[in-house]
Amino acid sequence: MARPASTSSARLSGALRSLGPSSAAVTAREALRAGLGSAVGLGLIGLVLASSGIDSRTCLFLIAPFGATAVLLFAAPNSPLAQPWPAVVGNTVSASAAVAVTLLVSPAPVRVPLAVGVAVIAMIVCRAVHPPGGAVAMTAALSPELVHALGFRFALAPVAVGTIGLVALAAVYARVTGRRYPYRRFDDAPSVGARIGLDEGELTEILNRYKQSLNLGVADLARLVSAAELQAAGHRAGPLVASDFMSVDLVTVAPGSTVGELAQMFDTHRFTALPVVTRNGRFLGVVFQIHLVSRLRGGGPGRGPDRVFGRLFRRDGSSLTAADVMDTTLPIAAPDAPVAALLPMLAESGCNAVPVLDGDVLVGIVTQTDLIAALARQTFADPLVD
Repeated sequence: MARPASTSSARLSGALRSLGPSSAAVTAREALRAGLGSAVGLGLIGLVLASSGIDSRTCLFLIAPFGATAVLLFAAPNSPLAQPWPAVVGNTVSASAAVAVTLLVSPAPVRVPLAVGVAVIAMIVCRAVHPPGGAVAMTAALSPELVHALGFRFALAPVAVGTIGLVALAAVYARVTGRRYPYRRFDDAPSVGARIGLDEGELTEILNRYKQSLNLGVADLARLVSAAELQAAGHRAGPLVASDFMSVDLVTVAPGSTVGELAQMFDTHRFTALPVVTRNGRFLGVVFQIHLVSRLRGGGPGRGPDRVFGRLFRRDGSSLTAADVMDTTLPIAAPDAPVAALLPMLAESGCNAVPVLDGDVLVGIVTQTDLIAALARQTFADPLVD
């Protein structure tokens, strides 16, 4: 029985789409960042190895697989395949395996594939799968004269030394350009896992079930699931924006308010945060009660004027003020910011209040309590929600 033309057309269209790009589009700036980093990294490593005299006899200081390693380190720094352990160990054990095979096996048709196969096994056993390691092994197996001349020194230099240098440069470059490398392990962000209700073992099992353990880290999966849940919650909340539920009856303090005055205001109003504003309402920061208590009890920073005279006074004897203890790194929102934008701010920023600014003037504050109350009202008011 012939299939309907529409079904065949849909399958053909789907097959053709599957041949297209599978990754999300990136900005031109990100592409430039990755390309520039790769060029600078390889250039510096080449200069260092060439000038070090590691192998002046063979002039071997850069090998082709370093190009593939650079792609991972600079273009995909969050990939598990690009992290320091698989990069350095993967390349090094692959080189060692290939050298051993090359020294023992002569025929090229056997030597080359065997070297790559043994390298793959070694990387998997060492939990250091790094795709360029296969190219490292092939490079060695295709150069038997070089391997016989250098022996296992090839695995040390240029392979290990060059890879370590690339990893170090990638870490510095990521920090300078606003990226994160190496990526955080799951135990560096336990609150994310707790928020989505899955532990590290469960997330690992999901990655293994869908055969994604080599493409995505456990911590990254946790953050993606959490972000998706927050985004979905924002959609369920409907068209709510910050101005609909922010607190507007605010008690603020001046930047010159002393620590004693702040403590009194916290005690009187039972607030957990006090915005700091100028006389014309310009927002400067927020003093959190928990941070103030920590400073007064000695849990504050180990440097600066708050460590002397009972942590209440500067070195010149004058009292600390709101300007000295306020937090200026908070996320801020506009009055028309949707709930979907506010949810991650309150869930992931480590604070319980987001100032709402009209320009640079404080017009309100959204606290976790405000947000929960707004979501509850929206949920109970919607007859379609179970």
